[in-house]
Formats: sequence, C-alpha cells, structure tokens
Amino acid sequence: MSDTIRVGTRGSALALAQCGQIAAELSRASGVAHELVTVTTHGDVSTANLAQLGGTGVFVTELRQKLLDGEVDVIVHSLKDLPTAAFPGLVIAATPKRADARDVLVARDGLTLETLPEGALVGTGSPRRIAQLKAVRPDIRLAENFRGNIDTRIGRVTSGELDAVILAAAGVDRLGRGTEPTERFSLTDWPTAPGQGALAIEARADLSSDGTAFARALNAGLIKVDHATTRATVRAERDVLAGLEAGCAAPVAAHALVDDGMLFLTATVYSTDGATSLTASHAAVLDSTSAADMLTAAGEVAQRAVDELLAAGAKELA
Repeated sequence: MSDTIRVGTRGSALALAQCGQIAAELSRASGVAHELVTVTTHGDVSTANLAQLGGTGVFVTELRQKLLDGEVDVIVHSLKDLPTAAFPGLVIAATPKRADARDVLVARDGLTLETLPEGALVGTGSPRRIAQLKAVRPDIRLAENFRGNIDTRIGRVTSGELDAVILAAAGVDRLGRGTEPTERFSLTDWPTAPGQGALAIEARADLSSDGTAFARALNAGLIKVDHATTRATVRAERDVLAGLEAGCAAPVAAHALVDDGMLFLTATVYSTDGATSLTASHAAVLDSTSAADMLTAAGEVAQRAVDELLAAGAKELA
C-alpha cells in the first residue's frame, strides 16, 4: 500500500503553486502525506498560440496518461483548461473552493482600460478577451503571438515593451502578485471563461470501488476538499460551453453564482471582432443547498441558456 498521494501537475510556477496548495489540503483532509509529480504537456513546449493549438486539452493529455498508467494518484488542473467532455476511465473527483473568477489589467503607470492611451499595445492570447477588448476599445493594438507565463507577461509591461496585459486574477493572486493589477474588471461588465478561478482534481474512476486503506483515505480526503457550490456553478458554466460545442479557447464567457436560495447564470457569446455579442441570463430556485439539488439546478439553467443562445444564432458567432 502506498503511503503517499502522488499529485500530478504541470511544472509552471503557477501550476506548482496552485497544486501545492491543493495537495496540502488533500493531505490534511485524508491524513496521508503527498508529493508533487511534475509533467510536461504539449501546451507547455509548443510556441504556437493557444487558438492555433486548438485550445482544448493542450495542457491535460500527458497528465491524464500518467494518471491512467498509475504513475500518479490524482492530477490537478485549472478547470478552464479542461475539456468539457467526459474522459474514459477518469472523473473529476473534487472541485475545491473557487478563487477570484475575474480578469485583471496590469498596466504601466497605474493606468486602467479606460485611461490607456489611444493605440496602446496590450497583450492577451484569449479570443474571448480579444473580442471584449475590441468591443470597448477598438483603437487598442494587440501584441502578436502572445504566450508565456504570468511572470513573463507582466515583465513585458515593466520592461516597457507593452502598455498592459490582461490576466486571470486567480493566477496573479496565487503567485503572490495580487497587488500589481491596476484594475480588476467587474464580472457583470467583463464576464470570464467558464470555470475560471476554479481547480479540478481528477482521479481514476475505479478509485471509489478500491477497498484498500490508501484508496479509502484518499476518497475521504477528496470528499472533504470538494466545494459543493463551486462544483455546481462551474458545472453550469461548463455545460454552456458543452451545449454550444465550443472549445476552451472560444469567445464564450459564463458566470454562475448561488445567492439567496437561487442559482443564477449569465452566458455571453462574442463575435471574434467584438462587434456582436449574444447574452442569456437564467436562474433556478434551489430546493435545498445539497450538492445534488444544486447540480440539478445547474444543468437546468445551463440548458435554458444554451437553447436561447442557439436560437439567437450563437453558432454563427462562436
């Protein structure tokens, strides 16, 4: 019997930081020690932008193979990088509590998106962010083939190469750089990618039926670190992505929340040039705050949002 939980992760500074935090929580919850196992993925070594790579799955394939081969016991992903389709032999065993789901601007001289000068050069590789930028600041220029980790991206601002970059708040915060954004965008005005700010812990599907003491302890730990509200809200967001048959890199934004006994969801699809967008907002009354009831509500509101967006012509945009 193993006495250590082997946690698979990408080797970037951000992946190691967020995985280290989750692995420590899982150890406390299960009573079993852990070790991090770093894995290099196709998305880490390719120099192409994510849209050219196809977006979906470029950071997960190698991790999943290590898990299937039994070389690690669980793997940790940024949920927004995870394809929405089920993967044979694996399950999302836990979704820890979500961090800040917003996008942030890191700009020179304390500038905001509104105060950036005309023709400012901004870095982002996300089709969704590009569409949002073009919608509100069509004068802004975009850095070409924008890649690199968070430190590299922010460094291009501090060096004077770029006027600003747009990043996920959760990643900036997890790296201890949360004081550097010059603006945090409102989720109402600037919705973000489905699942942004959340992490997913994947395990082999047969773990729950494994009767060993190690498997029982690991299962118990996964149940404890799972956050039911996060699981339900990101389920609603990712169901929109799946229903639209759009990939992780598509210009689609979605945000769900649970408040006052209801689950709310707003989803937006953008044209790539930012000139057109379609938005659907729906809500469901929760019979209770049980995990099962929230997941049921999540599926219902997502389906209503998808139906509305498709009827309005979302396929032609995304």
